[in-house]
Formats: sequence, C-alpha cells, structure tokens
Amino acid sequence: MQKKKILLFSLLLVISILIVLKIVPFKQQTAKFFNETDPDTVSLPSTVTDYLIFIQSELDSTNTVGAALTIVYNNRVLISETYGVKKTGTTDSINKHTVFRLASVSKGFAGVLASILEEDSVLFLDEKIKDIIPDFRLKDSINTYELTIMNLLSHTTGLVPHAFDNLIEDGVSYPIVLHQLPEVDISARPGQLYSYQNVIFSLFDSVAHTKSGLPYDILLRKKIFRPLKMRNASANPTIFTRKKSNIAYPHYYHANTAITLPANTGYYNLKPAAGINASISDMSKWLLALLGNNPEVLDSNILNRITTPVVQSPLKWRYIKNWDPIDSKYYGLGWRIYFYKGRKIIYHGGYVTGYRAEIAFCPEEEVGIAFLQNSPNQLASKCIPEFFNRWFDSTDSLKTDTTESNDTIYPFHYLDSLY
Repeated sequence: MQKKKILLFSLLLVISILIVLKIVPFKQQTAKFFNETDPDTVSLPSTVTDYLIFIQSELDSTNTVGAALTIVYNNRVLISETYGVKKTGTTDSINKHTVFRLASVSKGFAGVLASILEEDSVLFLDEKIKDIIPDFRLKDSINTYELTIMNLLSHTTGLVPHAFDNLIEDGVSYPIVLHQLPEVDISARPGQLYSYQNVIFSLFDSVAHTKSGLPYDILLRKKIFRPLKMRNASANPTIFTRKKSNIAYPHYYHANTAITLPANTGYYNLKPAAGINASISDMSKWLLALLGNNPEVLDSNILNRITTPVVQSPLKWRYIKNWDPIDSKYYGLGWRIYFYKGRKIIYHGGYVTGYRAEIAFCPEEEVGIAFLQNSPNQLASKCIPEFFNRWFDSTDSLKTDTTESNDTIYPFHYLDSLY
C-alpha cells in the first residue's frame, strides 16, 4: 500500500511539472556560452546574461509568439537562444533551424554578393545600368544614362523614396512595375542624395543574372549560403509552400491577441531587397563571416567595401528613437552605417507582414547580434540599441579601469582561457 502511495505521488508530481512547463510562454534557457562546433558551455559575462533577462521580459510583455537570438563575439557564437512557438495555439517550439523571413535584412546580402562578383571580375560597381540592360529607362535622361550598380545598392538613384512599393504590395508583377519606372519623379542626379528604395534596388537581380548568367537565388547559394554552410537559407518562397516545413508562421495582433496569418509570397519578386529566408543558426554563421572569420568567402576587401559609407542618410526620429544620440548616419552597400559612441556599427532592420528581423555588428569590437521574430511588435527595434548600449558601457568601463591601472585589458578577455 505504501509503495502505491509513493508511486501515485511521484506520478502526480511529474504531471504537475509538465503542466507548469506547458503554460510557460517562452523557453528560457540557462545563460551559457555556446558554440555549435564546440558544445562545451561556461558562464557568460554579466553584460550578456543581464541582456538575456531584458529580452525575456520584453518577450513576455509584448506578447511575442516566437523569436530567435544570436550573439557572436571574438570568433565564437556566444549565445544562440530560441523562444516561443512557430504558430500561436500550438506547442511547436522555435528551434535553431526554424526559418524566418528576413525582409530588408536581405539588402546586406545583395551588397556582399555584389562585392564578391566585383572581386571575381563578373561585374563592377561603377558600371552603368543602361550598358547592362539596354532598354532600361527613367523619367530623366541623365539618370537613365548615369545610373550605376553602386547607385542601386546605396539608395542614391535619385528617384523619390519608396517608389511603387504600393504596387508590389498589391501583387503587381515586377516586370510590369519596372515598365512604369519612367513615371517616377526624379529628385536628384545619381549619387547626390539618399532615397530609400525597394523596387529599383531589386534591379540588381537582373543585373547580376545578366552579368553572370545565373539566377539571383542560385548566385546566393553558390557564393554565400553553401560556402558558409547556411543550410536553412534560401531566396525563394518554396519552403513556405511545403507541408511540414520548419518555418515560423507570420502573425498580426487583434485586440492584443496574436492571430496566425497564412505564409505569404509577397516581396519574393524583390529578392535583393526583401526575399531572403534564414534560421538563427544561419544568422550566427553570417555574422561570423561579416566579422572576418571566413576570409576564404568574404575577404578583407569585401568587408571594407560593405562597411564604407557612401551617402549620409537622415532618418526620421521614429526609426532611431531607441538609440542614444547617433554621431552620424550613412548608407553603404546594402547596409546602414552608424557612428555611435566612438564606434562604427553596421546595421539593418527589416519588416514584412508578420515578421521582424534585425542584425548589427561592430568590427572594432568583434561583436555582432541578430534577432528574428514572427510577431510585428516593437521589440525588434529595441533589441539592437539595448544590446550595444550595454556592451559599450561595459567595455568603456573596462577601458577606464585600464587607464587608471595602466595595464592592457580587453573586454571579456577572461573568456579566452575557456576555449
């Protein structure tokens, strides 16, 4: 009889634990040092553990359905975390290979691909679009004949901002939209002013295809995804149309309740601007490459090119409200470039219905972060500045201590002994 009571008590205890685990909205892993190629784990610096607590709190308070985060530092993946579920109302958890849409974070891949193709002498950034696509035409003849590949990828085409985004969102085919480009007003000559574009930015698809003979998604796979072992990354909607794919579904909010949307194929006809999909595992590898850890794929010439400012880019307050004062803002080759607290941050954010994506890295401090979510709330716009504010405060404090002690010290240098 006593054995039966013990058995019954044990069974009830297990059931209670499972119930508690099931109602916790997000999986909060113990903060650990994590490297996909070296599974040993150690304690993280307090700067990162405190940041993870901030993220968890924000995920809870913003009713986020699912998310994924990675932080890389000093040639390693410091942290790779996943939270929540792929689809509201289910228990199907996000994992490190779950695919999200990157939206405008795709633009950074276009800049890198263009730099790779230039290094391979397939194309040159100062080439005129008219010389590559003879029937190309804009409203102004000067812009028609002077526009270069660099102008496309740095948003210096001279066209008014966001030209024909509305047509793309309404499902008008890309060739038809391109045919209407001569109707778009011109605000400046090429190279003079920053003017954010999606439609004409994505003309790089046709340029790269014409110059290389390969479709854009094949070029990405051949030059970036496969060499970097980004196994879940793609530049087409196929994964979102298959049954049982490991994808994060898009969501919107109604009366503060998350509603699942059907996976959509919008903006895949603008692949350079918004057509890439990836998992957080892929983004870890992408960040490591952008920080110089895969020189056989992205060498120093390519990295210098994409981190060099091209044009000043004034931004409305709502886009930078979560940052402390930014010294200066630029756009480069598919990337935003901020001079912030004495450092250079290479950054981009993205939004497409039901998804938010953010990525940023600081070459000087060898640190980078990416955040993906399948809910359109404001957490994504907070996560990057919050991270760098904490990181820079910590490293600046260490530098102050170094000046006083006259010793050489590096941020979180004690991690080196743990590899």
